[in-house]
Order: sequence, then C-alpha cells, then structure tokens
Amino acid sequence: MSARWWRPRSLRTQLLFWLVTLHLVAAAITAWFTFVAYGDLVHNALDEQMRLVADSYAGGDPPRTPRPLDADAALLRGAFVVQLWSADGRTLGASSWAPLAAVPLHPEPGFSDTSTGVHPHSRWRVFTAEPGPRADQPRVQVLQNEDYRRRRTLRRALLEGLPIALLLPLALLILWLIVSAASRSLRAVARDVASQDERSPTDLSLARVPDEIAPLVQAFNHLLSRVRNAFATQRRFVQDAAHELRTPMAAIGLQIENLRAHVPAGEATERFNQLEAGVTRAQHLIEQLLSLSRQDAPSRAASREPVDIETLLRESVSQLMVLADARRVDIGFEGRIAPVVLAPPAELRSVFDNLIDNALRYAPEGGVVDVRLHEFEGHAVVDVLDNGPGIPASSIARVFDRFFRVPGAPAGGSGLGLAIARTAAERHGLRIELRNRSEEVGGGPGLMARVHLPLPAVPLMLP
Repeated sequence: MSARWWRPRSLRTQLLFWLVTLHLVAAAITAWFTFVAYGDLVHNALDEQMRLVADSYAGGDPPRTPRPLDADAALLRGAFVVQLWSADGRTLGASSWAPLAAVPLHPEPGFSDTSTGVHPHSRWRVFTAEPGPRADQPRVQVLQNEDYRRRRTLRRALLEGLPIALLLPLALLILWLIVSAASRSLRAVARDVASQDERSPTDLSLARVPDEIAPLVQAFNHLLSRVRNAFATQRRFVQDAAHELRTPMAAIGLQIENLRAHVPAGEATERFNQLEAGVTRAQHLIEQLLSLSRQDAPSRAASREPVDIETLLRESVSQLMVLADARRVDIGFEGRIAPVVLAPPAELRSVFDNLIDNALRYAPEGGVVDVRLHEFEGHAVVDVLDNGPGIPASSIARVFDRFFRVPGAPAGGSGLGLAIARTAAERHGLRIELRNRSEEVGGGPGLMARVHLPLPAVPLMLP
C-alpha cells in the first residue's frame, strides 16, 4: 500500500475531510482540556476535604474513633480512610479495612501518594496532619483511593462533552450543507462552460461567482476571447479564399467545357479528361469550404419548419443521380415511413447530401447505393448503404475529422463531407452512426451510415 498521503481529487471532499477532521480534533482537545481542568478542580476540592477531615479528628479531645469501612466504601465510593497514630508511631485507631492497615505513618506532614501493593486499585492519596501541640495528642493520617478520583473526573468530563457528542452529527450535516452551497457556484460555472457553443463561445457571467473563483473565470473568459478571435480569423480566411477561388475556377471549368470539342482523340483526350476531373474536384472542394465556413459562423436563429424527410430524401437522390450515372452506380430509395422533423430544410439537406455523395464516391463502378427510411427500435432512422471497401476499424473514429481521408481512398474526395454532415446533424438533434456492413449478421462489403432522427420526429407509416 502506498505511503503517500491520501488526497482526493474532489474539492468538496477535501473541504469536508479537513473541516470534519478539524472539528473532531477540536472536540478531542476540548474533551482533554475539560478532563484536565476538572481533574485539577476535583483533586484540589477532595484534598481540601481530606485536610478538613484530618483537622476534625486531630482536634477532638478525647480523640474520635474512626468509623469502620468496607472495600466498596473505600474503593468505589471514595470514602476517607482515617488512621490515628501515637507520637511514638503506634496505631491508636484506624478504619477496619485490612489492606490499609499496612500503610505506615508518613514522617513528613502534607500530601503524598502511596501504594499498598495488596489490591489492584492500590494507588492512594495520603494526607498526614501536623503533630499536635501536646505530646499525647494523636497524629492523624487520611487516605483516599486515586482511582475513585479518576473515575469521578472522567465521568464529569464525559458529561461535559455529551452535548458536543450529541451535536456532532448535526454539525457534520451543517458542514455538508455549507460546503455543498459553496460548491454550487462551481457547478454553475461548469454548466455554463458545458453549454457553450463551440462555434461562438461567450463569456461566463461573474454575477454569482465567489471572489476566490473569480480570477479563474476571468482567465477563462480571456482565453475564450482569444479563441473567438482565432475562430473568426480562420472563418474569414476560409470564406475569403473560397470566394476568391470560386469565380476563376468557374471560368476555368467553362473554358474547359468549350475546349472539349477541339481536343483530338487519343492521348490528348485522356489528358483532357484528367484535367477536367481535377477542376471538378477543385470546384467541389471550394463548395465544401464555403459550406464549412457557413457552419462555423456564429449560430443564428435559423428558420425551423416541418420537413417531410421522405420527400427530402427523394429530392437528394434525384439531384445526385447525375453523379451516380457518371460512376455507373445503381442508386435506389426505399421509404417505409414518413417522419416529419422541425428543422431548417437546408441544414437537413446538407446532412443527407453529404452522406449520399460520400457513398457514391466510395462505391465501386457498377456498385449499389441504397437509401432506406424506416423505423429502428421505435425511432425513425435513415440508412445510407454502399458496397464499397468500408472503413478500417482503426480509422472509423477519425473519419469525421476535417480533411481526414481513409488511407487508400479513391481520388476525388475532400475529406470534408462527413465533418459537414456531422456538424449540421448535431446542431439539430440528429446523430450519425457509421458501421461496416461486414459487422452485421449476413452483411457483405461496404459501409452503413445510419442517421438517427430526433425524438420529436414521430414515424408515420405510409399507406
């Protein structure tokens, strides 16, 4: 077991631990101080009583006879044991409990401690009185059990500490409530941080932040300000670059289209087709960059309206039919339900267009892409399936990263389609799940992209 001092990571646990420890230590010190202080008080008071008892026996003429005592009286009730001695050291009278008969007369007057060595409770407090003025006056010696004194002191100290012990659970509960209330502001700050929009982070409020935490929140706000500036600079650069490239690339594409009729057959045609494919890819990348810059812009209150997902998917499939024909890919749509989602149509279109476009690009020539709208485990989902190579398990967690391309992927992609689809989906409560079809029972090659529609979308069975 490690000898390192235990240090919990929770600030609330640390505060409670040290407050409870301090409370218990203070209670123990208070109990010890009460025990010591009351012990001195009891000791002095009983010593004074022993002196008075000795004086009462020494002043009697003729001397009083000590009353008989038993063991319980001497040991448990703390009765005074009185001994009378003559001037020459002979016993004139004593309490009749036998073990104390062997205690001799102390030569020096005053208080002392002694032990009989006969009984387990053999420590005794002894007071020896001064010799009287007359030679025939007896010497008096009074004894009291020390264990009785300790028991009485301990009992009194426990009684004094009983209210503290009874109030300890209440004190611990109050400590818990105080610490919980103090940490509530930390939890509020954590909720504010968690609710931040990564595209447009805003400063945290200092209204209810304790003074001790305010510097941390101010430093975090300063960091957020720098992050906002960095995001704004990045957005402006991407948007400006895409806009500046869009017009010349469109002009280049138009010129290439005009040159097609003048290109001779043979190797020149093959080179011309490669050039045209490169320009098309560049135009697609520019459009993706513009879409990405719009998504990264601060969120605005986009107009939400009921969108028929079945109609939207048919339009997406129809629009991408040109790309499917160019790649000789058989694309089909099957809709078993007709859910309605409350969201901006353009955002939803961006999700499904990018997923279908990605499937068409990765499907082999002569392959198949299926788009299915159906119900899964009581919720509406959209599946986009292809029979391409799929995604290696080591890369499936990274395919949503911007500009990431799976090693060995065919040319023509930009590495932005899935990132754009996920950003648009998360903004409106959709969730995209990627899974290789080979993982399914009876599945073949390819990838399945499943879009879980938001819960308010109630699937309606088609007639």
